[in-house]
Amino acid sequence: MNSVESQSEIAASIKEAVSLASTPNPSISKEEALMLVSPTQLEAVLHTSFEPSNHEVLTRGLGASPGAAVGKIVLSADEAMMATEDVILVRAETNPADVHGMQIAVGILTTRGGLASHAAVVARGWGKPAVCGAENIELADDHITINGERIDVGETLSIDGTSGEVIRGTIQTTHLEPIPEIDVLLQWADEVRQLDIRANADTAAEAKAARGKGAEGIGLCRTEHMFLDEQRLPIIRRMILASTTEQEAEALQELRESQHKDFIGLLKEMDGLPVTIRLLDPPLHEFLPEIEELLEAAVGQGLDQEQQDLLEAAHRWRERNPMIGTRGVRLAWLKPGLYEMQTLALLDAIADRTTNGGTPQVEIMIPLTVSDKELAGIRERVQATIDEHPSKTVIKIGTMIETPRAALVASQLAEHADFFSFGTNDLTQLTFGFSRDDVESRIMGLYLEQELLQHNPFQQIDAEAVTELVQLGIERGRNTKPDLSIGVCGEHGGDPISIGLLAATGIDYVSCSPPRIPIARLAAAQAAITQSIKN
Repeated sequence: MNSVESQSEIAASIKEAVSLASTPNPSISKEEALMLVSPTQLEAVLHTSFEPSNHEVLTRGLGASPGAAVGKIVLSADEAMMATEDVILVRAETNPADVHGMQIAVGILTTRGGLASHAAVVARGWGKPAVCGAENIELADDHITINGERIDVGETLSIDGTSGEVIRGTIQTTHLEPIPEIDVLLQWADEVRQLDIRANADTAAEAKAARGKGAEGIGLCRTEHMFLDEQRLPIIRRMILASTTEQEAEALQELRESQHKDFIGLLKEMDGLPVTIRLLDPPLHEFLPEIEELLEAAVGQGLDQEQQDLLEAAHRWRERNPMIGTRGVRLAWLKPGLYEMQTLALLDAIADRTTNGGTPQVEIMIPLTVSDKELAGIRERVQATIDEHPSKTVIKIGTMIETPRAALVASQLAEHADFFSFGTNDLTQLTFGFSRDDVESRIMGLYLEQELLQHNPFQQIDAEAVTELVQLGIERGRNTKPDLSIGVCGEHGGDPISIGLLAATGIDYVSCSPPRIPIARLAAAQAAITQSIKN
């Protein structure tokens, strides 16, 4: 929705629906009131939007994170950090090294990447507007060019993370004040829904925001995001660059101490609720500088010894297909001590919280497993670490189901897992053979226009193959372990239609970015109501 009037109309509709169901002699039931408000309408009134104007749209990308943002153009995370005004960070694509600038920017615009790209996932987690995959934008050192029109760094852009529109200049934004009827509606939704709603949250601040929006725990904590600020990044780089076991152990100890502090904050905010900690997942090259940037520096002022070492490491860890390369559980086999370090940091935090009267509920999640022996070996190492440091808290150990193979051999994986969590971003990518970082901006629009696909499968879960793999994984996992807890932590966990499809598979919970929790609560209630009508 792009106007105050349309937001106001939606707010009026919500008020009316709640009123009709809450009078002494209600004319409709609470369930009927819940069905009168669509999740799309709810989302529209929860985010900033543009006031109506006759603006010219320069280009469009993918609406990757809803909301409207206006700011001065910056082309690097460091420029964003130095800015004294609101900025839009414009990048070809973002990576973990850009996080400090992404935090400062009011909006993010990329020329590559899709709905499951780094920029999109991080922006949604923070509730920050983002447009991704705007291919008609060319980047230079001090300006950008959009369809041949030059716009200098420091000039103003307006972006709409819902529609994907990119506009030159300032467009006035508006945001409706929250209406109490939304809280009433969501309380009714909580009474009806059968799915639990958890959050994808990596920091104490995100956990606090998620709990405030009704999250019933954390379904995905991406621990790699804890390593990405300016203080932590050099430490993990020292671990990657270590030439001796002593150097590596020293770096791991530093990482343990820093992650321990982060875990304390996370567990404190979610005290009494389940917190699922995913052990390190991304390929190690993501923690290193871009090779091209180092080569440019070498041509310019040259490289010092540390930069030279980083360049060599970047070449060494570079892969042609990193998303299906050395990442996830494979890192734990390649770098013994890595997952043990994270487990120790978590045990330290549990001990602190327990001593201070907290009641932490913790689950450790091992990512990207594809075989029972692979999972069993790492589980054994994690469990041995736990056994060496006894805790009053019972810690569950489970795994992510992210590949077709994992879904098909779920009966074997369940022998060594206390729970499953389906990572539907990767599962979609590997089922379709679509690169989630490239295909959306390159061909997805064409495929949808030509009706080669009915929906973007990264936005709305594929109702055929991907959902069937989820169903198979659940059935085979529970054939081995009937009480196996199962959730979904991919971005589909916040999409209303996907929630309806996933609810029918028998999952226990969905997990999504904090801003999408109200949407998921309503969608889960509507899924339960629809199912009861069918029955």
